[in-house]
Amino acid sequence: MGAGTLLGIALGAIILLLILVIRIKMSAFVALLLVAFGTALATGIALTDIVPTMTAGMGNTLASVMIVVGLGAMLGRLIEVSGGADALAEKFSAVLGPKRVVAAVTAAAFVLGIPVFFDVGFIILAPIVFGFARVAKINPLALGLPVAGAMLTVHVALPPHPGPVAAAGITGADVGMMLLWGLPIAAVTAVIGFFAAKMFKPEKYELLESPATKSAAIHDEAVDGPKRVLGAGTVIALILLPILQIMVGTVGNMTLEEGTFGRGLVGMLGASPIALLTAVVVGYLVVGHNQRWSLGKRGSVLESALPDVAVIVFVTGAGGVFANVLVTSGIGKAFSEALISINMPIILAGFLISLALRASQGSATVAILTAAGLLAQPIMDAGYSGTQMTLVTLAIAFGGLGLSHINDSGFWIVTKYLGLSVKDGLRTWTVLSTIFGLTGFLLTWGVFALVS
Repeated sequence: MGAGTLLGIALGAIILLLILVIRIKMSAFVALLLVAFGTALATGIALTDIVPTMTAGMGNTLASVMIVVGLGAMLGRLIEVSGGADALAEKFSAVLGPKRVVAAVTAAAFVLGIPVFFDVGFIILAPIVFGFARVAKINPLALGLPVAGAMLTVHVALPPHPGPVAAAGITGADVGMMLLWGLPIAAVTAVIGFFAAKMFKPEKYELLESPATKSAAIHDEAVDGPKRVLGAGTVIALILLPILQIMVGTVGNMTLEEGTFGRGLVGMLGASPIALLTAVVVGYLVVGHNQRWSLGKRGSVLESALPDVAVIVFVTGAGGVFANVLVTSGIGKAFSEALISINMPIILAGFLISLALRASQGSATVAILTAAGLLAQPIMDAGYSGTQMTLVTLAIAFGGLGLSHINDSGFWIVTKYLGLSVKDGLRTWTVLSTIFGLTGFLLTWGVFALVS
């Protein structure tokens, strides 16, 4: 099937999905599965391969998301119901002043995002965002959008995250140089994105019920009478525990010799599911003791978090189905080959190919790795210096940051946790992620021009 036909099918599939979800008000879970099935038929995937392709997409996505979402929601529920989110917000507001809270939390999210995957970090911070917003009397979107943007910027651009590390290995860039150049560029990108997020006027958007808002409602019910409040220091410790555990695992994987017991142990303990499981168990003991909850109360608080995130898990899995169909059908490859044929500067082609792949199949990491692989030979043939090679690789990485929309699991996590409808998510998060990505690329291209 020709590239033009594949691109037309992809465009039609996305338009149909938007109509089903926004106009017809169909469940996003059902709509994603229907469109994925139709796309598989239209692109000529063998009938015997359609169902395996769909189930593989669901399984691969949920394997990395389901445990993290469930445990992250439980940790957030413990902190929220105990009043910990409000305690932390009040502490920050007292020290920094309410006007500086948004900037401070966004900066903290940027730093916390370095060792932690985007979805893990955002799920942990989502209840905190609503707690801060409640205390500072600001719209949660004013805080949640820049926090999500800053964390996603780090996820796509900086080692030790898999996208930039693997892309550096493909293009020949040095990982240390990626961090050296990527950190200041990503930091400036986050600052610019922080101010760009203010243009959305959060009061224009009606927030739907979400795990974070429902958690806040439970907290409000719990504070009707006198109660013990979890201290801000305890909240910080519970948030940092899984982050530090993941960081230790990351450092161990980079420094310890492969195949040794120590590296295997550190890698296991630093895996996101184990780190969050540890934090939930510690929270179960510490928060439960602090609040003087019975064992039954502790269990009910944890279990109350799961129904609220069920829709996130199902919709995210369905997004993985659609994304896998797009990859298997060859639509992503058709996008990249069309851009290569235009004969443009390699650094611009890298960004646009990565951006097109991101838009067509959803995964930022897949987009970055595929674009790096397609341009690996042209990059090597260009005779670039180490710095130039690093900057071209960074440009590819920033392409994976933009156009987060309905085929991206991160889109559903951000919009569902912040209580945004699909339409409002496209108007806010999709636009903001693209601003972050474009800003990062333009800064990278500017530095590339200076060193060339």
